[in-house]
Amino acid sequence: MFEYALHRLRHDDLVRRAEQDRLAREVLRLRRAARHQPPTNPEPPHPRTNFTRAA
Repeated sequence: MFEYALHRLRHDDLVRRAEQDRLAREVLRLRRAARHQPPTNPEPPHPRTNFTRAA
């Protein structure tokens, strides 16, 4: 029974590590993808006016 409990602990630890590795790879992939996309500006630029801003 003790050997089975150790087996389950090792198995659960390996599964946890594999999930962490998958998440780390996913984060890296998303960061790389975000770096290669041009920045988007949802607001249009402000039109130029001849007036100066008041203080």
